Amino acid sequence: MPNILYSTKVAATGGRNGSIRSEDGLLDLKLALPRSLGGKGDATNPEQLFAGGYAACFENALLRVSREARHHFADDDVEVAAEIGLSRNDSGGFVLSAALAVTIAGIDQKTAGQLVEGAHAICPYSNAIKGNVDVQIAVSVR
Repeated sequence: MPNILYSTKVAATGGRNGSIRSEDGLLDLKLALPRSLGGKGDATNPEQLFAGGYAACFENALLRVSREARHHFADDDVEVAAEIGLSRNDSGGFVLSAALAVTIAGIDQKTAGQLVEGAHAICPYSNAIKGNVDVQIAVSVR
């Protein structure tokens, strides 16, 4: 077992129309099935939570890789948007897909691509889904 740097616990009750709560109470949310899947859509859902977590984690990995490469960015110089899709596979099971749109200011396209590639290699979310979830990454500079 690796040396765990951080651990947290979140309990779910009621499935997609229930709620989640972290052990420290900082995360306490109602869940709802999205309207596009026949639900009320009046609360967040697991795909939105995954997208938010992936975007934040990937951006942090990108900032780390950038610092190591001696590129320093202000908070508003980097943006990562994550889109998580839910679909069915050939056997009827549910699968996820992910698309990351990364925008970086102040560097050239080639350097941005290299930094994003480095971030994808160290991001825990990217590593957790590698080989299981199709991940598309678009990189743009401004």
